[in-house]
Amino acid sequence: MLIRDGKARAEYTDFVDRQIDITRRVHTGDEDLAALHAGKLVRTLVAAADSRQFGSALAGWRDKETAIRALADPPETFVEKMLAELAVLSRAEFRSGSRDVFTRPIGEFLHYYESSGTTGDPAAAPKALDDLAVNTINIGEMWGRLLTPEDSALVLINGPFAPAGYQFEKVMEYLGVLSLRLWVDNVTGDYTRILRLVRELSISTYVGAPSRLLEMLHFAYRTGEPVPRFRQLLLMAEQTGPSLLRHLERLTGARAFVGTFGSSETGTTAVTCEEGSLHLQVQSYLFELADAQGIRRVGEGPDKGELMVTCLDLPARPLLRYQTGDLVEVNSTPCPCGLALPVMRTLGRAQDVIGRAGGGVRQEDVEALLWSENSAEVEHFTVLNYMLVLRGPDVVCLLTTDREPDEPGLDAVRRRLAPLFDGRTLAVRTVPVLPPLAFLGSYLGWKLSRLVNLDDAAMMDRLPPPIAEVVRDSLAKIEATFPAALGLPRFPPGPRRPADMRQTSHQTGEVRSNLPSLP
Repeated sequence: MLIRDGKARAEYTDFVDRQIDITRRVHTGDEDLAALHAGKLVRTLVAAADSRQFGSALAGWRDKETAIRALADPPETFVEKMLAELAVLSRAEFRSGSRDVFTRPIGEFLHYYESSGTTGDPAAAPKALDDLAVNTINIGEMWGRLLTPEDSALVLINGPFAPAGYQFEKVMEYLGVLSLRLWVDNVTGDYTRILRLVRELSISTYVGAPSRLLEMLHFAYRTGEPVPRFRQLLLMAEQTGPSLLRHLERLTGARAFVGTFGSSETGTTAVTCEEGSLHLQVQSYLFELADAQGIRRVGEGPDKGELMVTCLDLPARPLLRYQTGDLVEVNSTPCPCGLALPVMRTLGRAQDVIGRAGGGVRQEDVEALLWSENSAEVEHFTVLNYMLVLRGPDVVCLLTTDREPDEPGLDAVRRRLAPLFDGRTLAVRTVPVLPPLAFLGSYLGWKLSRLVNLDDAAMMDRLPPPIAEVVRDSLAKIEATFPAALGLPRFPPGPRRPADMRQTSHQTGEVRSNLPSLP
């Protein structure tokens, strides 16, 4: 980071050196973590006392004597006591007044960002110099275990108002890795230039959402462009289970990682190691888990629940006991990488389930069957991507494939998926292009991007107008394509009804252009 002012530059350099040292000591288990947490929590509470959100509850922390007395307690005792006293901050409460957590005037931040706002009010997520530096170091020290200066990275983040693209660019600078930060127009979906640059620059690493990568790969197959190959994929922003990781590895020849986990408002709470494990960044956060049995700190044994975080390196906009809404599983069993950090596995969100008698169906359930190793019945094509459409007792699985499938092959896919939808009528159809909704997973989640329930009339009311229009257009296309198969009335048109999506399947007799097979 270039800083013109000499004094500020020297202070920043000293801050960065200390943070790198702390991070590396925590990684090796040489840091007194309890003391580190207590000291950072005291500083966080002192800062939070100057915010509108926490000012009343923490008024006493404006007195220096409060901090001095707190530091006299045993560190672990103080942390447990404070967590018990602090109120839980829900996502809804935070998003209704996200600027209320600011402890500094807006002009003292370095960059202004907001979250997408697709699941509620947009949350202010500006970056101050100190929290930008900490987040860069936390990611960089982990990714430095699998990237080298000989690597190069495509940062493909279609969210220009969110901080992720800029943050990953800073990480590559930290590691001395060449990067290009691009985005693709959602209307044209034209990846020609991006694919050319990947080839010409011999890009080794993809950084971005899996849905965007799938769209780029399908564009290459559909247009006859060479399919890009990578050395590693650093994926984030969407629920990405083992089956999706293996699928992307087969398509690209790369090693796929869930690269980071976090949010615009909290920063990056977990980062991958070279073994593919997501490690909680305990040097910068206090982690708790919540479920029907209550709330408890992340401990030594295996546990799972909704992740709650207290940010310890976010003094300009501290979040205390923030409910993330993310379901996770945590285990302190040592990772083969040797890092002294707990391992976390994401489980998606509680609402990302298709209800059915006898239990629910989750994203990983579908993908484990959809992307199981090809059998002899389907060896002549590969499923690239999918969307599920529900209405009443009917389910239609829309597929994109690398080449035109035959009827036995599609029937084999249907038979694999059928046990998940017991009691429903399942049809499998191919389409040349999935609607744009399928590539908004990082904004909407599985239940609103890959899984569309046409019975949910209130869906539009929960989305802001720009995203609602994309959803409405996509649903109109879906119903225009398969009304006969589903026996459904057409979805009410929005203000700009699109042209119907061209139907294509083994039943219509329409043949798509022959596309090259997978490598």
